[in-house]
Amino acid sequence: MSVFLRLTFSPGEVRIAVTQDDKLLDYALWRPAAPDGVGDVYWARIATLAHSMGGAFIDLGTGEQGFLPLSSDVTTHTEGQCLAVQVTRAAQGGKGLRLRKLDTPPSPTPDKPGLLSRGPTPLARLAHIFADAALVADSPESAALIPPALQPRRSKGFRPWPEGIAHACAALEEPIVTLPGGMQASITPTPALIAIDMDAPPTTTGWSKQTAQFAANRDALPALLHQIRLRNLSGAILIDPAGLAVRKRQALLEPVKAMLQADPLKPRCLGITGLGLIEMVRARIHPSLPELLNGPHGRALAALRTVLARHPTATQLRCGLALLGALEADPQAVADCMRLRGKPFTLKLDPSLPALAWIPQSND
Repeated sequence: MSVFLRLTFSPGEVRIAVTQDDKLLDYALWRPAAPDGVGDVYWARIATLAHSMGGAFIDLGTGEQGFLPLSSDVTTHTEGQCLAVQVTRAAQGGKGLRLRKLDTPPSPTPDKPGLLSRGPTPLARLAHIFADAALVADSPESAALIPPALQPRRSKGFRPWPEGIAHACAALEEPIVTLPGGMQASITPTPALIAIDMDAPPTTTGWSKQTAQFAANRDALPALLHQIRLRNLSGAILIDPAGLAVRKRQALLEPVKAMLQADPLKPRCLGITGLGLIEMVRARIHPSLPELLNGPHGRALAALRTVLARHPTATQLRCGLALLGALEADPQAVADCMRLRGKPFTLKLDPSLPALAWIPQSND
C-alpha cells in the first residue's frame, strides 16, 4: 500500500493530497507567492516593549511586525535593539505573527532588519512527515515547483487526482461533514473557538437509545478527528456529541485521547464541560483551511479558477476592493490564469460591488 504526495496546480496555488489507496491521509494548500511565514528567520528590531503583555512588538524590516514573548526577560531588552528571531505561528484569527528569539545571531551581522531565510513550504513539511511517499504531479506547472532535493522522489509523467481523492478534497471546503453510521457534523469557526455539532439519525437498533447513541458517537469520532487534522482546525475546539446524556459523555474521553495520538500536533483533550461538550485544544501554528479559503487571497484564487474553467471569453474582471487588492498582490497567479486560458483579461475596480465580489465581462 504505497503512500503518495499528489500535487495539483491552479493559478497561485498547489493543493497537496497525501493518499494511501483511496484514503486521504493529509492535505495542505501551498501558495508560493504568499507563504504563511512559519519557520522564517529575521534579523529584526524591537519596536515597542510591551511590559504588560510580557513581550515586545518586533519590526521585521518588511513593513510587518510580530510579537515576541519575553516573560521576565523584558527588562533586559531595549527598544531599538536588534536580534535574530524565528516565526513560530502564522498571522491568523486577527492576530499577528508569533516569534521566538534565536540565541545565535547571524554572521556577518546584517546592516538592517530583514528576512534571512524562509521556513519550509507545505510540500517540504509533508514530505518530511511522509518520508517514504512518492511525489505525483498533475502537470508541468506543479512538477516545476518541486525543489531539486525532492525531485528524486517524483514519479515520472503527469497524473490527475483519482476521482475519489478529488471528491474527498472538495468535501473539505464544506462545513457539513458526513460521518460513519449516517451521522453528520457541522463545523462553525468563530474568532474564539471552533464549534462542532454532531447529529445522529433516529435509532433503529434493538439497543436502548443511550447505548445506541454512545456507540454511534464512538464510531463516528475517529472520522471527525481526522477531519479536524485535514482541515487544520486549531486552537480551542468544542465538540457536542449527538443525543447523548451528559453523564454518558465522560466515557468518550479515553477513546478520544487515544485517537488524538495519531495527530502530529498532539492535540490535548481537556475533558467534558459543564454543558457536556468535549473540550480539546490543538496547536495553532498554520492558518486553518477555512481561513485560507475564505480570506481575500483565497477568494481571489477561487475567482481565477472559475474564470479559467467557466469564462473563456471574459476580457475583464470587475472586482470589489478587497478582491482586487488580493489579485494585485499576487500578479503571478493572474499571469498563470491568463497563460493557461490563452487569453488575457484586465482587472477593474467596481466600487458598487461587495468587497470580495467579482463579475466577468466580455466584448461579445
